[in-house]
Amino acid sequence: MRAVTVLFVVLLVAVIVAVDVLFLRHRAWERLAVNVGIVLLFIAFYVRFLKRP
Repeated sequence: MRAVTVLFVVLLVAVIVAVDVLFLRHRAWERLAVNVGIVLLFIAFYVRFLKRP
C-alpha cells in the first residue's frame, strides 16, 4: 500500500507541474486556483478508492 501512495503523490506532482508549464506559465492566480483544484480532486480520489476502511 505504501508503494501505491508514493506513486500517487508522484503522479500528483507530475500533473501539477505539467499543467503549470503547458497552460498557466504566466498566470499566477489562475495557476494557484487550478493547483488547489487538482489537489482536491486527487484527495477525493484517494479517499474514495485507495484509503483502506
